[in-house]
Amino acid sequence: MTNEPLLLTSANGSALELRPTGSWTVGNAAVLEQLSASIAPQLARAQSITVNMSGVRELDTLGAWLIERISRHFADGGQHARLVGAADDYIDLIEELRQVNRRHDPAATKRMSIADRLERLGRAALAAVLDLSAFLQMLGAVCLATFGVLRHPRSFRLTSLVYQIYRVGWQALPIVILITFLIGAIIAQQGFFHFRKFGAEAYVVDMVGILVLRELGVLIVAIMVAGRSGSAYTAELGSMKMREEIDALSTMGLDPVDILILPRVVALIVALPILAFIGAVAALYGGGFVAWFYGGMSPVTFIARLHEAISVTHFEVGMIKAPFMALVIGIVACSEGLRVKGSAESLGKQTTTSVVKSIFLVIVLDGLFAVFFASIGM
Repeated sequence: MTNEPLLLTSANGSALELRPTGSWTVGNAAVLEQLSASIAPQLARAQSITVNMSGVRELDTLGAWLIERISRHFADGGQHARLVGAADDYIDLIEELRQVNRRHDPAATKRMSIADRLERLGRAALAAVLDLSAFLQMLGAVCLATFGVLRHPRSFRLTSLVYQIYRVGWQALPIVILITFLIGAIIAQQGFFHFRKFGAEAYVVDMVGILVLRELGVLIVAIMVAGRSGSAYTAELGSMKMREEIDALSTMGLDPVDILILPRVVALIVALPILAFIGAVAALYGGGFVAWFYGGMSPVTFIARLHEAISVTHFEVGMIKAPFMALVIGIVACSEGLRVKGSAESLGKQTTTSVVKSIFLVIVLDGLFAVFFASIGM
């Protein structure tokens, strides 16, 4: 039997039957294009169409797409094309191409009803409750693990803690110093640029010192830690979850919270205040550098003005925030890591969610602390 592609047609009243035969492959692309174009007038007159593929000997993506295009051309008039006789080897390919470039009719799109809006609102509320529940469960598990370590100090994994502090703290120092130095320099430059119009260049030092020590220093460092270390925690725990390593620990009678989560959270609580302090110092150096070269203020004048503008209270406010921000970042990162399912897509989704939630909660926590410290006069 010849493999030359043909497209036979037979009409029975308003019903049209198409019988493609031969080899519908890319090697016969020119012939297939002519065949599919030649039946356009018959498609326009037909009321129903049946595509009988029992005679097709070879079929690839091009041939399947041409047959699908014929069916869609007929379906544009509101009719439905019926496909019969396809070999089992070709059914999956045909079904997959049927889903390509499907556009919904804008006229068929209905406005969302009140019930649909309420359902969406309910789902969002339920998702928020589940997120809060996961956060509180992880926080409770960490607290219980901490109490267990206080009762049995030797059970704490000190080696793991030191390693995590090295990763979270020491390895993060270069990027933290660089970013905070630049942030301090930018704040000072903008301050000099605008305050110079009013002859108030000296107040730039006040602005840089108070902003860096109270707010921006710890906030910028916490956001960097959330993006760098929080995402790493989520990815690590998620990969362990996918490979069933966490289940294996539970099977051996070991608590994953004690082994995997508690050292990571404690490392964040220890490292973040140190990073915040170093970041604040770097930001002040950046501000002083710009004040010297851009504002014409000598380092001695800058330090003297800084000594007058800030107090230990400003430093305390920033340092008090740091451990709480570290706790939030660690809890969110670990809880999202344990929520990873068995796919790479889930791992990427939860890692992104972890970073977004951590940064959001860090900013909210910073705002709550700002209101609290203002209310008590700090």
